Amino acid sequence: MELHSLKPAAGATKKRKRIARGQGSGHGGTATRGHKGDKARSGHKRKRNFEGGQMPLQMRVPKVGFKNPNRVAYVGINLGRLQEIAEKFQLSAIDIEALVSNGIVGKGDLVKILGAGELKGKLNVTAHAFSATAKEAIEKLGGSVNIVK
Repeated sequence: MELHSLKPAAGATKKRKRIARGQGSGHGGTATRGHKGDKARSGHKRKRNFEGGQMPLQMRVPKVGFKNPNRVAYVGINLGRLQEIAEKFQLSAIDIEALVSNGIVGKGDLVKILGAGELKGKLNVTAHAFSATAKEAIEKLGGSVNIVK
């Protein structure tokens, strides 16, 4: 065996189909696109969800619900969780910056303090909103409640 005598096995390589290169190529004329019609034209694209004229799925399925564009979504944090955070990070005052820097809430999140769980000591809390029970529980232990606008 010599380097110049090497070649691929029989049937291992195929010639590329050269479309629209004259009648002699066997792929001239209509260039394998059939005759006339939209699909024979350049630039033809089928609509994304086109199902051959059948009623598309997104039109067959009933529409349900409503997304209120004016909804204000809060991240709720219970008093029990506040107590854990205060103990873990040795905090006497909890504000939005402290929650964000310790990875408890995201930077743009609105925080609402909720009343589940219990506080063991005085805590000064700053948040966007408070439930009535949470506010009462914090103030009962001598802490302060500050609402961020």
